Amino acid sequence: MSTAPPPTPLALEPAALSPAEAEAVLARAIVAEPPVAVLAVEGSGATACLQGLLTCDIEKAGDHAMLFGALLTPKGMIVSDLWAIRGRGRVELHVPRAGLAGLSDVFTRSLPPRLARVQDITGEHLVLRLVGPAALEAAVAAGITVPSEGRALATTMAEADIIVARPSGRAPFGLEIVTAAKHGSVLRRRLNDAGAPTGSAAALELARILAGWPALGAEIDDRTLPHEVLLDELGGVSYTKGCYVGQETVARLHFRGHANRFLRGLIWEERPDPGMPNVSQNDAVRGRVTSFAWVPPLDRWLGLGILRREVDPERPVTACGRSAVVSTLPFTLGS
Repeated sequence: MSTAPPPTPLALEPAALSPAEAEAVLARAIVAEPPVAVLAVEGSGATACLQGLLTCDIEKAGDHAMLFGALLTPKGMIVSDLWAIRGRGRVELHVPRAGLAGLSDVFTRSLPPRLARVQDITGEHLVLRLVGPAALEAAVAAGITVPSEGRALATTMAEADIIVARPSGRAPFGLEIVTAAKHGSVLRRRLNDAGAPTGSAAALELARILAGWPALGAEIDDRTLPHEVLLDELGGVSYTKGCYVGQETVARLHFRGHANRFLRGLIWEERPDPGMPNVSQNDAVRGRVTSFAWVPPLDRWLGLGILRREVDPERPVTACGRSAVVSTLPFTLGS
């Protein structure tokens, strides 16, 4: 058995983002560039081939859909989570940069070039995310047509071709906008003028933690099962589609068993110590902290952790060396 210490949590310290930026995430809107790679999968069999690899039902969704999903190992562990935007004969994948190598390796081995060709177009395209409760209002004020939940549309803004995609459920952002890199300054300026200032990567990270959304490299590693980070609850797993890589494990846990650990929220009054990532209750280690952030408008620390089923959420825990309260997700702000 491995005796390696648990990974250090991803920590957003008070200096990571200003109170004004945090306030915009919580109460207004902000636009920022996520750290994602963009892959285009094209060909007569692009959708069918991806249907056999991804956890989401990309065939049933039809054209002009936006879906959250993941690619798994044959044993059901997550290689990478991703967002997929389906067009006609083409699927665009927005992948965490940390997951690009693993995803590309699977595609090289599994996608027949005569049916599905993969191209990394990251340098050619700019991806922006609007976060905050007023994200959709800011988009409309900027002259952007907003699609319904789970859908994407191709349109223009200030003579620039853009794709506007809207996630469904409790995603940590309101809209994702894709355009050619050369149009980025115009797009940002229009959104800034509409009430969505440009934010940092830390702003996106804060929005992710508040939404209780798992991230590769923090909550997700090469031993993580989809159920442990609630991918099924977040709309990333289909239990009705046909076979895909890792489906046997996913289906067995869903229909015949359960995961032994889950993603949960944590709230501290004192600063957590990232050097002590374990979560304990009743003098026994019951999990680990994976992410935490200082939230200036709330004057407290909020974080995420992978906790075992035995944890009693009604009783405090010791997490990162400090007393903490276990919270449901997403966090209820103001409470």
